[in-house]
Amino acid sequence: MADPPPAHRTTAMSQDDRQWELDAMRGLMLVLMTFTHLPTKLADPLGQPLGYVSAAEGFVLLSAYMAGRVYSTKADRQGAEAMKSAFFNRALKLYACQLALVLFAFTAIAGLGLALREGAVTDLLSFFLERPVVATLSAGLLLYSPALLDILPIYIVFMLLSPLVLLHGKAHGWRAVMALSLLLWFGAQFGLGPLLYQLAFGWFDMPVRYRDMGAFEIFAWQFLWTMGLWMGTEHSRPDHAPTRFPGWMVRTALALALCAFLWRHAVGQTPMPDGSVVNLMFDKWHLGPLRLINLLALLVLVMHFGPWLQRHLPRWRPLETLGKAALPVFCAHLVVALLALATFGATNPARPWSVDLLILFVGFYALWVVARVSLARDRRTAKKTARLSPSGAGR
Repeated sequence: MADPPPAHRTTAMSQDDRQWELDAMRGLMLVLMTFTHLPTKLADPLGQPLGYVSAAEGFVLLSAYMAGRVYSTKADRQGAEAMKSAFFNRALKLYACQLALVLFAFTAIAGLGLALREGAVTDLLSFFLERPVVATLSAGLLLYSPALLDILPIYIVFMLLSPLVLLHGKAHGWRAVMALSLLLWFGAQFGLGPLLYQLAFGWFDMPVRYRDMGAFEIFAWQFLWTMGLWMGTEHSRPDHAPTRFPGWMVRTALALALCAFLWRHAVGQTPMPDGSVVNLMFDKWHLGPLRLINLLALLVLVMHFGPWLQRHLPRWRPLETLGKAALPVFCAHLVVALLALATFGATNPARPWSVDLLILFVGFYALWVVARVSLARDRRTAKKTARLSPSGAGR
Protein backbone atom coordinates (compact mmCIF):
# COMPACT_ATOMS: atom_id res chain seq x y z
CA MET A 1 0.00 0.00 0.00
CA ALA A 2 1.79 3.08 -1.20
CA ASP A 3 1.97 6.19 0.90
CA PRO A 4 -0.08 9.15 -0.30
CA PRO A 5 1.65 11.95 -2.19
CA PRO A 6 3.43 14.64 -0.16
CA ALA A 7 1.22 17.40 1.20
CA HIS A 8 2.51 20.04 -1.18
CA ARG A 9 1.33 17.96 -4.15
CA THR A 10 -2.15 17.04 -2.93
CA THR A 11 -3.67 20.47 -3.58
CA ALA A 12 -2.75 20.29 -7.25
CA MET A 13 -4.14 16.81 -7.78
CA SER A 14 -7.67 15.51 -7.94
CA GLN A 15 -8.92 12.82 -5.61
CA ASP A 16 -8.86 10.22 -8.41
CA ASP A 17 -5.25 11.12 -9.32
CA ARG A 18 -4.13 10.74 -5.72
CA GLN A 19 -5.77 7.35 -5.27
CA TRP A 20 -5.59 5.63 -8.64
CA GLU A 21 -3.16 3.04 -7.32
CA LEU A 22 -5.51 2.26 -4.42
CA ASP A 23 -8.41 1.84 -6.83
CA ALA A 24 -6.27 -0.48 -8.96
CA MET A 25 -5.35 -2.59 -5.93
CA ARG A 26 -8.97 -2.81 -4.87
CA GLY A 27 -9.91 -3.80 -8.41
CA LEU A 28 -7.26 -6.52 -8.32
CA MET A 29 -8.73 -7.87 -5.06
CA LEU A 30 -12.16 -8.01 -6.72
CA VAL A 31 -10.75 -9.89 -9.71
CA LEU A 32 -9.05 -12.45 -7.46
CA MET A 33 -12.22 -12.90 -5.37
CA THR A 34 -14.24 -13.48 -8.52
CA PHE A 35 -11.80 -16.11 -9.76
CA THR A 36 -12.03 -17.79 -6.34
CA HIS A 37 -15.83 -17.78 -6.11
CA LEU A 38 -16.72 -18.76 -9.66
CA PRO A 39 -16.91 -22.59 -9.87
CA THR A 40 -14.21 -23.15 -12.51
CA LYS A 41 -10.95 -25.06 -12.61
CA LEU A 42 -9.08 -21.75 -12.11
CA ALA A 43 -10.57 -21.25 -8.64
CA ASP A 44 -7.91 -23.34 -6.90
CA PRO A 45 -4.72 -22.23 -8.71
CA LEU A 46 -5.73 -18.54 -8.51
CA GLY A 47 -6.91 -18.75 -4.92
CA GLN A 48 -4.34 -17.29 -2.51
CA PRO A 49 -1.85 -16.70 -5.33
CA LEU A 50 0.70 -14.80 -3.21
CA GLY A 51 0.95 -17.22 -0.32
CA TYR A 52 -1.42 -18.11 2.50
CA VAL A 53 -3.31 -14.84 2.16
CA SER A 54 -6.52 -14.42 0.18
CA ALA A 55 -8.02 -11.44 -1.59
CA ALA A 56 -10.48 -11.03 1.30
CA GLU A 57 -7.74 -9.92 3.71
CA GLY A 58 -6.40 -7.41 1.22
CA PHE A 59 -9.88 -6.09 0.41
CA VAL A 60 -10.82 -5.58 4.07
CA LEU A 61 -7.50 -3.93 4.95
CA LEU A 62 -7.58 -1.67 1.89
CA SER A 63 -11.23 -0.72 2.47
CA ALA A 64 -10.45 0.21 6.07
CA TYR A 65 -7.41 2.20 4.97
CA MET A 66 -9.47 4.22 2.48
CA ALA A 67 -12.23 4.70 5.08
CA GLY A 68 -9.64 6.03 7.54
CA ARG A 69 -8.33 8.50 4.99
CA VAL A 70 -11.70 9.72 3.74
CA TYR A 71 -13.64 9.92 6.99
CA SER A 72 -10.85 11.34 9.13
CA THR A 73 -10.46 14.12 6.55
CA LYS A 74 -14.21 14.70 6.71
CA ALA A 75 -14.00 14.94 10.50
CA ASP A 76 -11.18 17.49 10.26
CA ARG A 77 -12.97 19.64 7.67
CA GLN A 78 -16.64 19.29 8.59
CA GLY A 79 -16.65 18.06 12.17
CA ALA A 80 -17.28 14.84 14.03
CA GLU A 81 -21.04 14.84 13.44
CA ALA A 82 -20.58 14.97 9.67
CA MET A 83 -18.15 12.08 9.88
CA LYS A 84 -20.54 10.01 12.02
CA SER A 85 -23.38 10.72 9.59
CA ALA A 86 -21.22 9.64 6.63
CA PHE A 87 -20.30 6.36 8.34
CA PHE A 88 -23.94 5.69 9.22
CA ASN A 89 -25.14 6.42 5.68
CA ARG A 90 -22.50 4.07 4.30
CA ALA A 91 -23.57 1.35 6.74
CA LEU A 92 -27.18 1.89 5.69
CA LYS A 93 -26.20 1.50 2.03
CA LEU A 94 -24.31 -1.71 2.82
CA TYR A 95 -27.34 -3.00 4.73
CA ALA A 96 -29.59 -2.33 1.74
CA CYS A 97 -27.14 -4.23 -0.49
CA GLN A 98 -27.10 -7.15 1.95
CA LEU A 99 -30.90 -7.33 2.06
CA ALA A 100 -31.07 -7.28 -1.73
CA LEU A 101 -28.49 -10.07 -2.01
CA VAL A 102 -30.25 -12.17 0.64
CA LEU A 103 -33.61 -11.71 -1.08
CA PHE A 104 -32.08 -12.74 -4.40
CA ALA A 105 -30.48 -15.81 -2.82
CA PHE A 106 -33.65 -16.88 -0.98
CA THR A 107 -35.87 -16.55 -4.06
CA ALA A 108 -34.17 -16.87 -7.45
CA ILE A 109 -31.13 -18.90 -6.37
CA ALA A 110 -33.01 -21.19 -3.98
CA GLY A 111 -35.70 -21.81 -6.59
CA LEU A 112 -33.17 -22.49 -9.32
CA GLY A 113 -31.17 -24.81 -7.06
CA LEU A 114 -34.23 -26.81 -6.11
CA ALA A 115 -35.48 -27.01 -9.69
CA LEU A 116 -32.11 -28.26 -10.95
CA ARG A 117 -31.46 -30.32 -7.79
CA GLU A 118 -28.09 -28.65 -7.45
CA GLY A 119 -26.41 -29.66 -4.20
CA ALA A 120 -23.97 -26.75 -4.24
CA VAL A 121 -26.92 -24.38 -3.70
CA THR A 122 -29.10 -26.52 -1.43
CA ASP A 123 -26.13 -27.11 0.87
CA LEU A 124 -25.25 -23.40 0.89
CA LEU A 125 -28.84 -22.45 1.78
CA SER A 126 -29.61 -25.49 3.94
CA PHE A 127 -30.69 -23.50 7.01
CA PHE A 128 -33.04 -21.36 4.92
CA LEU A 129 -34.55 -24.45 3.28
CA GLU A 130 -35.04 -26.04 6.71
CA ARG A 131 -36.51 -22.98 8.46
CA PRO A 132 -37.35 -20.32 5.85
CA VAL A 133 -39.21 -17.90 8.15
CA VAL A 134 -36.60 -17.98 10.92
CA ALA A 135 -33.79 -17.72 8.38
CA THR A 136 -35.37 -14.73 6.63
CA LEU A 137 -35.98 -12.81 9.86
CA SER A 138 -32.52 -13.70 11.16
CA ALA A 139 -30.90 -12.59 7.93
CA GLY A 140 -32.66 -9.24 8.25
CA LEU A 141 -31.11 -8.90 11.71
CA LEU A 142 -27.69 -9.89 10.29
CA LEU A 143 -27.64 -13.03 12.43
CA TYR A 144 -27.94 -15.58 9.62
CA SER A 145 -25.24 -15.20 6.98
CA PRO A 146 -24.89 -18.06 4.49
CA ALA A 147 -21.61 -18.62 2.70
CA LEU A 148 -20.68 -15.92 0.17
CA LEU A 149 -23.11 -13.55 1.90
CA ASP A 150 -21.21 -13.29 5.18
CA ILE A 151 -18.78 -10.46 4.46
CA LEU A 152 -21.12 -7.45 4.21
CA PRO A 153 -22.61 -8.04 7.70
CA ILE A 154 -19.20 -7.63 9.36
CA TYR A 155 -18.55 -4.58 7.17
CA ILE A 156 -21.77 -3.05 8.51
CA VAL A 157 -20.71 -3.66 12.11
CA PHE A 158 -17.26 -2.20 11.39
CA MET A 159 -18.81 0.90 9.80
CA LEU A 160 -21.08 1.50 12.79
CA LEU A 161 -18.21 1.15 15.28
CA SER A 162 -15.60 3.03 13.25
CA PRO A 163 -16.61 6.58 14.34
CA LEU A 164 -15.95 5.69 17.98
CA VAL A 165 -12.63 4.05 17.15
CA LEU A 166 -11.51 6.84 14.84
CA LEU A 167 -12.43 9.69 17.21
CA HIS A 168 -10.75 7.97 20.14
CA GLY A 169 -7.63 7.36 18.10
CA LYS A 170 -7.46 10.95 16.89
CA ALA A 171 -8.03 12.36 20.38
CA HIS A 172 -6.02 9.96 22.56
CA GLY A 173 -3.70 8.12 20.22
CA TRP A 174 -3.96 4.65 18.73
CA ARG A 175 -1.85 2.65 21.16
CA ALA A 176 -4.71 1.59 23.44
CA VAL A 177 -7.02 1.00 20.47
CA MET A 178 -4.56 -1.29 18.74
CA ALA A 179 -3.77 -3.10 22.00
CA LEU A 180 -7.46 -3.84 22.59
CA SER A 181 -7.89 -4.90 18.97
CA LEU A 182 -4.93 -7.28 19.23
CA LEU A 183 -6.36 -8.69 22.47
CA LEU A 184 -9.68 -9.43 20.76
CA TRP A 185 -7.84 -11.10 17.87
CA PHE A 186 -5.96 -13.24 20.39
CA GLY A 187 -9.24 -14.19 22.08
CA ALA A 188 -10.69 -15.22 18.74
CA GLN A 189 -7.90 -17.78 18.34
CA PHE A 190 -9.16 -19.50 21.51
CA GLY A 191 -12.90 -19.49 20.88
CA LEU A 192 -14.04 -16.05 22.04
CA GLY A 193 -16.87 -15.99 19.47
CA PRO A 194 -18.39 -19.40 20.37
CA LEU A 195 -17.99 -18.58 24.08
CA LEU A 196 -20.01 -15.38 23.75
CA TYR A 197 -22.57 -17.24 21.66
CA GLN A 198 -23.00 -19.81 24.43
CA LEU A 199 -23.39 -17.04 27.01
CA ALA A 200 -26.03 -15.37 24.85
CA PHE A 201 -27.74 -18.73 24.36
CA GLY A 202 -28.06 -18.95 28.14
CA TRP A 203 -29.98 -15.66 28.22
CA PHE A 204 -31.87 -15.82 24.92
CA ASP A 205 -33.33 -18.52 22.73
CA MET A 206 -30.90 -18.04 19.84
CA PRO A 207 -32.71 -18.97 16.60
CA VAL A 208 -29.53 -19.46 14.55
CA ARG A 209 -26.75 -21.97 15.05
CA TYR A 210 -23.30 -20.47 15.45
CA ARG A 211 -22.02 -22.08 12.26
CA ASP A 212 -24.84 -20.39 10.31
CA MET A 213 -23.83 -16.91 11.48
CA GLY A 214 -21.01 -16.67 8.94
CA ALA A 215 -17.57 -18.16 8.49
CA PHE A 216 -15.62 -14.99 9.31
CA GLU A 217 -14.74 -14.65 13.00
CA ILE A 218 -15.52 -10.99 13.53
CA PHE A 219 -13.32 -10.71 16.63
CA ALA A 220 -10.33 -11.79 14.55
CA TRP A 221 -11.08 -9.79 11.41
CA GLN A 222 -11.71 -6.59 13.34
CA PHE A 223 -7.94 -6.40 13.82
CA LEU A 224 -7.42 -5.90 10.08
CA TRP A 225 -10.11 -3.24 9.97
CA THR A 226 -8.72 -1.40 12.99
CA MET A 227 -5.19 -1.51 11.61
CA GLY A 228 -6.36 -0.21 8.23
CA LEU A 229 -8.40 2.53 9.89
CA TRP A 230 -5.36 3.61 11.91
CA MET A 231 -3.08 3.64 8.88
CA GLY A 232 -5.56 5.58 6.78
CA THR A 233 -6.09 8.16 9.52
CA GLU A 234 -2.36 8.67 9.99
CA HIS A 235 -1.74 8.96 6.24
CA SER A 236 -4.50 11.56 5.90
CA ARG A 237 -2.58 14.05 8.05
CA PRO A 238 -1.01 16.87 6.00
CA ASP A 239 2.25 16.54 7.93
CA HIS A 240 2.50 12.78 7.42
CA ALA A 241 5.97 11.69 6.38
CA PRO A 242 6.45 8.70 4.03
CA THR A 243 6.83 5.44 5.94
CA ARG A 244 10.36 4.10 6.06
CA PHE A 245 11.21 0.54 7.06
CA PRO A 246 14.67 -0.54 8.22
CA GLY A 247 16.54 -2.77 5.81
CA TRP A 248 16.43 -5.80 8.10
CA MET A 249 12.62 -5.60 8.27
CA VAL A 250 12.26 -5.44 4.48
CA ARG A 251 14.65 -8.38 4.03
CA THR A 252 12.81 -10.41 6.67
CA ALA A 253 9.44 -9.62 5.07
CA LEU A 254 10.80 -10.61 1.67
CA ALA A 255 12.09 -13.93 3.02
CA LEU A 256 8.81 -14.72 4.78
CA ALA A 257 6.70 -13.79 1.76
CA LEU A 258 8.89 -15.81 -0.60
CA CYS A 259 8.77 -18.89 1.66
CA ALA A 260 4.98 -18.69 1.92
CA PHE A 261 4.65 -18.18 -1.84
CA LEU A 262 6.80 -21.21 -2.66
CA TRP A 263 5.16 -23.33 0.03
CA ARG A 264 1.65 -22.51 -1.16
CA HIS A 265 2.39 -23.35 -4.80
CA ALA A 266 4.36 -26.47 -3.90
CA VAL A 267 1.76 -28.13 -1.66
CA GLY A 268 -1.50 -26.28 -2.40
CA GLN A 269 -3.85 -24.04 -0.43
CA THR A 270 -3.75 -26.31 2.62
CA PRO A 271 -0.21 -26.05 4.02
CA MET A 272 -0.16 -29.42 5.82
CA PRO A 273 -2.08 -32.72 5.56
CA ASP A 274 -5.60 -32.73 6.99
CA GLY A 275 -5.66 -32.96 10.76
CA SER A 276 -2.38 -31.14 11.33
CA VAL A 277 -2.52 -28.44 14.01
CA VAL A 278 -0.34 -26.26 11.76
CA ASN A 279 -3.32 -25.70 9.48
CA LEU A 280 -5.07 -23.87 12.33
CA MET A 281 -2.17 -21.42 12.40
CA PHE A 282 -2.97 -20.55 8.77
CA ASP A 283 -6.76 -20.63 9.20
CA LYS A 284 -8.50 -17.99 7.11
CA TRP A 285 -11.70 -17.64 9.11
CA HIS A 286 -9.91 -17.09 12.43
CA LEU A 287 -7.09 -15.14 10.74
CA GLY A 288 -4.51 -17.52 12.24
CA PRO A 289 -1.17 -16.15 13.50
CA LEU A 290 0.99 -17.51 10.66
CA ARG A 291 -1.54 -16.20 8.17
CA LEU A 292 -1.40 -12.79 9.82
CA ILE A 293 2.41 -12.82 9.68
CA ASN A 294 2.24 -13.66 5.98
CA LEU A 295 -0.14 -10.73 5.42
CA LEU A 296 2.01 -8.29 7.40
CA ALA A 297 5.09 -9.35 5.41
CA LEU A 298 3.26 -8.60 2.16
CA LEU A 299 2.06 -5.29 3.58
CA VAL A 300 5.62 -4.22 4.40
CA LEU A 301 6.74 -5.10 0.87
CA VAL A 302 3.85 -3.23 -0.76
CA MET A 303 4.46 -0.13 1.33
CA HIS A 304 8.22 -0.26 0.74
CA PHE A 305 8.20 -0.93 -2.99
CA GLY A 306 4.86 0.72 -3.75
CA PRO A 307 6.20 4.20 -4.63
CA TRP A 308 8.76 2.69 -7.03
CA LEU A 309 6.14 0.47 -8.66
CA GLN A 310 3.75 3.40 -8.92
CA ARG A 311 6.34 5.38 -10.87
CA HIS A 312 7.44 2.59 -13.23
CA LEU A 313 4.44 0.34 -13.85
CA PRO A 314 1.75 1.35 -16.37
CA ARG A 315 -1.67 2.18 -15.01
CA TRP A 316 -4.16 -0.66 -15.37
CA ARG A 317 -7.31 1.27 -16.24
CA PRO A 318 -9.69 -1.74 -16.13
CA LEU A 319 -8.62 -2.48 -12.55
CA GLU A 320 -9.07 1.16 -11.62
CA THR A 321 -12.57 1.12 -13.09
CA LEU A 322 -13.51 -1.95 -11.04
CA GLY A 323 -11.94 -0.48 -7.92
CA LYS A 324 -13.75 2.86 -8.20
CA ALA A 325 -17.09 1.02 -8.32
CA ALA A 326 -16.05 -1.44 -5.60
CA LEU A 327 -19.40 -1.90 -3.83
CA PRO A 328 -21.57 -2.47 -6.94
CA VAL A 329 -18.89 -4.73 -8.43
CA PHE A 330 -18.56 -6.69 -5.17
CA CYS A 331 -22.33 -7.26 -5.08
CA ALA A 332 -22.39 -8.16 -8.77
CA HIS A 333 -19.63 -10.73 -8.32
CA LEU A 334 -21.73 -12.44 -5.63
CA VAL A 335 -24.76 -12.49 -7.92
CA VAL A 336 -22.68 -13.98 -10.73
CA ALA A 337 -21.12 -16.57 -8.41
CA LEU A 338 -24.51 -17.64 -7.03
CA LEU A 339 -26.00 -17.92 -10.51
CA ALA A 340 -23.02 -19.99 -11.68
CA LEU A 341 -23.34 -22.32 -8.69
CA ALA A 342 -27.07 -22.75 -9.23
CA THR A 343 -26.69 -23.37 -12.96
CA PHE A 344 -23.45 -25.34 -13.27
CA GLY A 345 -22.81 -26.61 -9.74
CA ALA A 346 -19.53 -26.71 -7.89
CA THR A 347 -16.14 -26.88 -9.57
CA ASN A 348 -15.95 -30.03 -11.67
CA PRO A 349 -12.61 -31.19 -13.14
CA ALA A 350 -14.53 -33.18 -15.76
CA ARG A 351 -16.38 -30.12 -17.03
CA PRO A 352 -15.09 -28.97 -20.45
CA TRP A 353 -12.78 -25.98 -20.47
CA SER A 354 -15.12 -24.29 -22.92
CA VAL A 355 -17.85 -24.16 -20.27
CA ASP A 356 -15.48 -22.83 -17.60
CA LEU A 357 -14.17 -20.15 -19.95
CA LEU A 358 -17.74 -19.18 -20.81
CA ILE A 359 -18.53 -18.78 -17.09
CA LEU A 360 -15.46 -16.58 -16.63
CA PHE A 361 -16.15 -14.47 -19.71
CA VAL A 362 -19.79 -13.82 -18.84
CA GLY A 363 -18.92 -13.20 -15.19
CA PHE A 364 -16.16 -10.66 -15.79
CA TYR A 365 -18.06 -8.95 -18.60
CA ALA A 366 -20.99 -8.49 -16.22
CA LEU A 367 -18.68 -6.93 -13.62
CA TRP A 368 -17.24 -4.56 -16.23
CA VAL A 369 -20.73 -3.46 -17.34
CA VAL A 370 -21.82 -2.91 -13.73
CA ALA A 371 -18.72 -0.83 -13.03
CA ARG A 372 -19.16 1.36 -16.11
CA VAL A 373 -22.88 1.89 -15.47
CA SER A 374 -22.26 2.69 -11.81
CA LEU A 375 -19.53 5.23 -12.56
CA ALA A 376 -21.62 6.87 -15.27
CA ARG A 377 -24.50 7.22 -12.83
CA ASP A 378 -22.17 8.71 -10.20
CA ARG A 379 -20.90 11.27 -12.72
CA ARG A 380 -24.46 12.28 -13.65
CA THR A 381 -25.36 12.62 -9.97
CA ALA A 382 -22.27 14.73 -9.30
CA LYS A 383 -23.06 17.06 -12.22
CA LYS A 384 -26.66 17.42 -11.10
CA THR A 385 -25.56 18.19 -7.54
CA ALA A 386 -23.07 20.77 -8.81
CA ARG A 387 -25.78 22.50 -10.84
CA LEU A 388 -28.18 22.62 -7.91
CA SER A 389 -25.60 23.79 -5.37
CA PRO A 390 -25.39 27.52 -4.63
CA SER A 391 -21.78 27.68 -5.84
CA GLY A 392 -22.72 25.85 -9.04
CA ALA A 393 -25.70 28.10 -9.71
CA GLY A 394 -23.50 31.14 -9.71
CA ARG A 395 -21.17 29.86 -12.43
